[in-house]
Amino acid sequence: MRVGVLTGGGDCPGLNAVIRGIVRKGTQEYGYEFTGYRDGWRGPLDGVTVPLDIPAVRGILPRGGTILGSSRTNPLKEEDGIRRIKENLAKHEVDALIAIGGEDTLGVAARLSGEYGIPCVGVPKTIDNDLSATDYTFGFDTAVNIATEAIDRLHTTAESHMRVLVVEVMGRHAGWIALHSGLAGGANAILIPEQRFDLDQVCAWVESRFKIRYAPIVVVAEGAMPKDGEMVLKDGSLDSFGHVRLSGVGEWLAKQIESRTGQEARTTVLGHVQRGGTPSAFDRWLATRFGLHAIDAVHEGDFGNMVALRGTDVVRVPIAEATAKLKTVDPKLYEEIGVFFG
Repeated sequence: MRVGVLTGGGDCPGLNAVIRGIVRKGTQEYGYEFTGYRDGWRGPLDGVTVPLDIPAVRGILPRGGTILGSSRTNPLKEEDGIRRIKENLAKHEVDALIAIGGEDTLGVAARLSGEYGIPCVGVPKTIDNDLSATDYTFGFDTAVNIATEAIDRLHTTAESHMRVLVVEVMGRHAGWIALHSGLAGGANAILIPEQRFDLDQVCAWVESRFKIRYAPIVVVAEGAMPKDGEMVLKDGSLDSFGHVRLSGVGEWLAKQIESRTGQEARTTVLGHVQRGGTPSAFDRWLATRFGLHAIDAVHEGDFGNMVALRGTDVVRVPIAEATAKLKTVDPKLYEEIGVFFG
């Protein structure tokens, strides 16, 4: 049996650990051969492959990014996309696909498996931790650690200059990174997409800190919105999945805080720094387990499903179910940490 493997969407710490787990177990226990597809769904669409065997996965466990490359290609919007994928799979004698990605990449896998008869198994990947069918996605822990370290460092410069520092982190629809890193880093306000924020309240929190000679840190997710405004966009362009490019809410917020309070405010946008570098121990552990269980699902012919973490167990859930609804921050959880605001 020959299995194709691809990584789609944004890059993420732990992708290489999944690939390694799949190839090691698939080769050693099941005698499978593997074909690596380059650059997400662009690989099977255009027939671009790379060798994928045990020598190819040696030493990649601690490496960030993905040795297969990635893209946000949507084959469902390409002319004759399904036909081209089927022809290339047949050409490369690939019997099944393992798709590693977030809601968009797995959404394609769900349709290919459910509607077009292409055997697919999914592995959840997103630093946003916003897939509802799994307790955690790999990459999230690393992103939170990076953001937390940045906030720790920013405290000292904020206090040295007695200025407001606004830290913009990733999070289009879900504020998990902002919530976890903001709490762990001792932020004085955390703004997330799930809860529209009151600008007057944010300014009041900022001013309350200056009254006790303490420079405030405000952590804001890129998708957070004010009560009386809209999402701040980098530009109006859309990717192939229809997503707008976010970035700018941190800069906008800093200007608003400075004009309303008279206190100097600066912005740090962490951006892709959160995605890069070596994965944390937890992400290596989780990604490796996902890879092992994904190849087991292929071996058992359990297609159309995604591996997921429930407690400490790795289970399987339908890909379509896993991508139907995002996992967002519960209002009660957000209220719980509000004691630290201001």
